[in-house]
Amino acid sequence: MTELTGMTREEISVWMKEQGYPAFRGKQVFEWIHRGIDFDGMTNLPAVMRESLKQTAVAQPVSIRLSRKSALDGTEKVLYALQDGNCVEGVIMHYKFGVSLCISTQVGCRMGCRFCASTLEGRIRDLTAGEMLGEVLAVNRLLQLTQQKVSHIVLMGSGEPLDNYQQVIRFLHLLREEGGVKISLRNVSLSTCGIVPKMYDLAEEDLPVTLCVSLHAPNDIIRRKTMPIAERWSMEEILEACRNYIRKTGRRVIFEYAMTAGINSSEADAAELADRLRGMQCHVNLIPLNAVPERNLQGVSEESIRRFMQVLEDKHISVTRRREMGDDIEGACGQLRRKTINGTESGDA
Repeated sequence: MTELTGMTREEISVWMKEQGYPAFRGKQVFEWIHRGIDFDGMTNLPAVMRESLKQTAVAQPVSIRLSRKSALDGTEKVLYALQDGNCVEGVIMHYKFGVSLCISTQVGCRMGCRFCASTLEGRIRDLTAGEMLGEVLAVNRLLQLTQQKVSHIVLMGSGEPLDNYQQVIRFLHLLREEGGVKISLRNVSLSTCGIVPKMYDLAEEDLPVTLCVSLHAPNDIIRRKTMPIAERWSMEEILEACRNYIRKTGRRVIFEYAMTAGINSSEADAAELADRLRGMQCHVNLIPLNAVPERNLQGVSEESIRRFMQVLEDKHISVTRRREMGDDIEGACGQLRRKTINGTESGDA
């Protein structure tokens, strides 16, 4: 079956011609798809054509299997069902500036970071660009009743985006297709644990996304305790790739830093981190760790976070504490999917 969500408007028009239909039908199909509509709802297409298309193509490859809405802040965790029976997660976050959606780029992850539940079963497979777009379209359908749409995207769900490089780049291009969902790439953040060669490749793509790097340590020795990728690329190699990204794009880099008790959260760690980042156009986002029982890691106290922030601020490093969202619905990536796979979660779509 042909997955149409992964195609540009021009590619769908060519494909429609190959099926024996006029090229202008491709534009119609493309616009329906980006509105989140399946073939049955494409009312300006003849019924016979719609039935024929259903036999050869998929218009909406992703549906929402489960959803959990926070009673605390309205954050919504969704579990997406894919055509092959796999599932991935997303998080819908409501801000004053609009609706931000955290999407997944792989089923599972092979990076092995100890603080993340997504890596526990490894990487099952990569998502296609069409499936990534399908995550956005499925949430737009969910939001229809409130007359809202996704305006911002963070590629921080299950998977390492730069480990699925070509499909992620294609997805980014699809976001700004004329007649499509039309989400500005300046409203897109891409998170990586530090695949250095791909960071250099991304800097050459002329795609103005915000690069977020999961740093989580002030030096290589500490980083290796929780992030296997630190054995492959050193922190200095990662930081030099960040400097290159800043030079090429003019955009600052965000460093994600999950505060973990007894590992990376001392004031000395903060001072060392500040010295490493001095002079770089960057921002540090401190994350209170969501405990993953299987990993036996614990978060830190509010006082520890405050002291860590103060050290960075005193050394003129831009820093914020990430707003905790969805605590009552297990907002951390991988938790809902894992509970569902293990048969301990059920609920409504």
